[in-house]
Amino acid sequence: MNTGQLAEDNALSYLCNQGLKLEARNVRYPFGELDLVMRDGRTWVFVEVKYRTPKGFGDAVEALSFAQQQRLRRAASHYLQRQHIDAPCRFDVVAISGTQLQWIKDAF
Repeated sequence: MNTGQLAEDNALSYLCNQGLKLEARNVRYPFGELDLVMRDGRTWVFVEVKYRTPKGFGDAVEALSFAQQQRLRRAASHYLQRQHIDAPCRFDVVAISGTQLQWIKDAF
């Protein structure tokens, strides 16, 4: 298992412990990927997991560019349409730097 997969597993475990429920994982479209699709009550949550080593350039949150945010929005919109979901949603980021995990609700 690679480091990215381990980070995603850690993020999933953490979010489930916080009461979120997993709906889908690693949903891929030609124009973008959704790491984790979860529900927080009635709200659908699209989670981007970012991992950086502590000695890397910048932290995990800084690694999410505006272009990546746009791809995530497009992928999430496509997912909601394909699943016929009409509910509130938000975009969260789980940033992992070394052993530190930071959950940013409604990140963008």
